[in-house]
Amino acid sequence: MSQPASFINLEKTIGVLFKDKNMLVRALTHRSSVRQSRSIGHNERLEFLGDAVLELVSTEYLFQFTDKSEGELTSWRSALVKGEHLATVANEIQLGSYIFMSRGEEASGGREKPSTLANAVEALIGALFLDQGYDKAKDFCDQFILNHLQKLLAEGKHQDFKSVFQEKSQELLGITPHYEVISEEGPDHDKEFTCAVFLQDERVAEGKGNSKQRAEQAAAKQGIQVKKWN
Repeated sequence: MSQPASFINLEKTIGVLFKDKNMLVRALTHRSSVRQSRSIGHNERLEFLGDAVLELVSTEYLFQFTDKSEGELTSWRSALVKGEHLATVANEIQLGSYIFMSRGEEASGGREKPSTLANAVEALIGALFLDQGYDKAKDFCDQFILNHLQKLLAEGKHQDFKSVFQEKSQELLGITPHYEVISEEGPDHDKEFTCAVFLQDERVAEGKGNSKQRAEQAAAKQGIQVKKWN
């Protein structure tokens, strides 16, 4: 098992001292760390909880924008909770260096893997919620995740590329695109999908992601560039 850095600096960075240190350890234990998983448990259940907490915190935050439609707020929330953004947050607080994982996982670049980093952020939020309560979990989200909203909007991260590609293809070509999974790689808990977007029989572009939805979005984004519809 590969040992992570001391948690002291992480607690200083996020401004929280955990009452139950095992809760923090569990949040930062990757499934591949078999010995640690057996004694403490891995972080997938905390990831599940943290995902729900982040969804609520983000929704509560965005509700203040009273001049925006439900559709706009939904796309903004999607940008905030997207794995790509959470992986960036993880890098900002150097979360990868604290994760327990197998030596094999580390050797394959596990500490830099976006899906692993994003999952660890969600698990950390779940651990904060259980150990410190909703307000502390919310404070973390406010300070490290929600504060990036304007930057995400400026970079167009809130855009639904599948919707844009479909609107353009129907408007200009009278064709509704469809998507197919080309390949799946990796173990069940850490798969990478490759999806292709088609216009009838034309294979326009491909995209990768740690879920089918993200791979389809990546394919649509690439398809927009291929067709010069941006």
